Amino acid sequence: MRSDTERNRRYLIKAAARLFENSPTPVSLAEIARHAEVSTATAYRHFSSVQEILHAFRAEVGSELRDFSARQTTRGMARLEAVSRCWVSLVLEHGGAMAQMRSHRGYLDRLREGTGYLAPQAEALAEPLRQTTEELGLGDLGDEALYLWNALFDPRDILDLIKSGRTEEEAATRLMAALRGALTGWSTAEPPRG
Repeated sequence: MRSDTERNRRYLIKAAARLFENSPTPVSLAEIARHAEVSTATAYRHFSSVQEILHAFRAEVGSELRDFSARQTTRGMARLEAVSRCWVSLVLEHGGAMAQMRSHRGYLDRLREGTGYLAPQAEALAEPLRQTTEELGLGDLGDEALYLWNALFDPRDILDLIKSGRTEEEAATRLMAALRGALTGWSTAEPPRG
C-alpha cells in the first residue's frame, strides 16, 4: 500500500475512534473524513461504511491483544489472566469506540464464519483458554470457551463496571473469577433428562 494511502486509512480509523468516543448520535462517513482531514471521496475509497471503519478499528485493537498474548511466557490461567487484563486496559484506553459494535448475529456464528475483526482477538485467547480449561481439568471447550469469555468481557459491560465505581483492577479480577466459574459450570452442566 502506498504511504499516503496507508496514512489516510490510519487517519480515518483514528478519527472514527475519536468521534465514537464521545458522540451520543450516529457518526457519518463524511464527518469522519472531515475530522481525518481527507475528502469524503477518499474515505469511500478506503471504507464503504462507518461499520467497516469500526471493524478495521476493532481488528487493530484485537491485533494489539494478539501481539501481547504472543509475548507472554506464562501458561494456563496466569496467561489467560494477563491477556484478559490487557483487554480490559485496551477497552478503557479506547473507551466508547470499543462499545459501538453490535451485530444482530451471535458471536459463535460470526467467529465460525471468520469475521475479520474477531480473528485477532480469538487468536489471542484460544491457546490461553485451552490451557486454562486443561489446568482446571475441564477438557477443551473449543469455541465455547471463547463464547463465554466474550460474554463476560464485552467492552460495554467493562465500561459500565468502571462507571459504576469499580477500578480497572477490581473489574478485571471479578471478571476473571466469573470466567473461571462460567468455564467450570459450562463444562460440568448435565443436559436435562427427558
